[in-house]
Parts: sequence; C-alpha cells; structure tokens
Amino acid sequence: MKIDKLSIIIPAYNEASTIFLILNNIKAVELIDNIKKEIIIVDDCSTDNTQLTIAAYHSENPELDIRYFKHEVNRGKGAALKTGISQATGEYLIVQDADLEYDPTEYNDLLKPVYNGFADVVYGSRFMGSNPHRVLFFWHTIGNRWLTFACNMVSNLNLTDMETCYKLFDTKMIQSINLQEQRFGFEPEVTIKIARVPKIRIYEVGISYYGRTYDDGKKIGWKDGVHAIYCILKYGVFSR
Repeated sequence: MKIDKLSIIIPAYNEASTIFLILNNIKAVELIDNIKKEIIIVDDCSTDNTQLTIAAYHSENPELDIRYFKHEVNRGKGAALKTGISQATGEYLIVQDADLEYDPTEYNDLLKPVYNGFADVVYGSRFMGSNPHRVLFFWHTIGNRWLTFACNMVSNLNLTDMETCYKLFDTKMIQSINLQEQRFGFEPEVTIKIARVPKIRIYEVGISYYGRTYDDGKKIGWKDGVHAIYCILKYGVFSR
C-alpha cells in the first residue's frame, strides 16, 4: 500500500526534560519508502518549559514538519490525543509519548503490516517478541495484562497489550470514531470501538519498552486502572 505521510501524535504534559530528545529520535528515523513525517504536538497546558523547549527545537530544525497545539486548561492525555487525531493529515497516524519509554526506530516495524497490505491498525506489544524491556513493577504488569484480558473478552480480540502507547491507525478510520475519554480511558475505549469497525484488520508486533518509574515522571496510577475497568464495562458491555 502506498503511504505518503505518517502523522505522529505526541501528547505532552510537563515534558520539557525529554521532549527535545524524543524529537531528535523521531528526526533520525528513516521511514520505509521515504514516507514523510508530520509531527503533531499537543501541549496539555504544561506548567514547565515544554512550550519554550518545543519552540526552540523547531527554530533549530525548520525542515521538520512540526505542528504545535496547546490546551488552555489541562484536560488529560485522551483529550490531547483527540486534538492531535483531528489535526492529522497523513494517511496513517501513530501515537508517541513525549518521554523515552518507546523507541521511534520501531515505527517501520509497525508500518510493515500496513505497507504490505495486511493491516488497518497495528498495536506495538511490550509483552511479545525478543526486544529489550525494562524490568519494573510486578503488580503494574499484572494490572496491564488483566485489563487487556478484560478488554479482549468484550471486544473478542486476542491482543497481548491493550494499554500500549504505540498504536498505528488508518487516519480516516480513527477520525470517524466518536472518542469520549479525556484521560487514560482512551486505551480501552479506542480498542473496543475499533474492534467493532466492519472488516477491520488489527495486527500486533513486538516492541521495546524502556519504562519509567514514578520518580522518573510516570503519571499513570491505580485510579487510572480503576477507570479503565469502568471504560471496559461502559463501552464493551453497556454500549452496543
């Protein structure tokens, strides 16, 4: 399949210490078949120097197609993703966190099932393959696996990592879906809703994971896990 442009959606909240590093990593990636990169950064009302850091980076790298949007109040990751998705102009888009947990050099791994004509959606799984994964929290991992299992039950999928950041979508398809979640409930909501798209082709590929601790700035917590359960019930059981 011919792809001219990949939109890279980056939700950012207080990521001044890492945003220029992830942008450097994205800049260095050479996509298959010379696919162009459109970088869409949505600043969710950061209170640090995120905006200044992005502006300085863009002025030093004017050749990059960087588009910047800012929420005037903090609305959550899901809201930032919805803003970015609505602005995407590439045939496909991918979600990229502003920290360094996920490696942009693996974009081509996610693109290949689409490029070869097999997939409409590709998830990057932290729980399959032989790529490096940082060893972190036992209960956090169990929680991720349980949420994936519960989401699979209501969506009739067999994903191994529903909560992954790396999700690659057909842009027109994802823009046509009414997404409501403002925070981390985006993950189960979007998974359940895309599973209902007629004849949708969903693939998974193994990816690396350089996880952060809470001291490093990780933001998701147990309350987000509880809300994810609520979202699985809301969108998977009570909304048909």
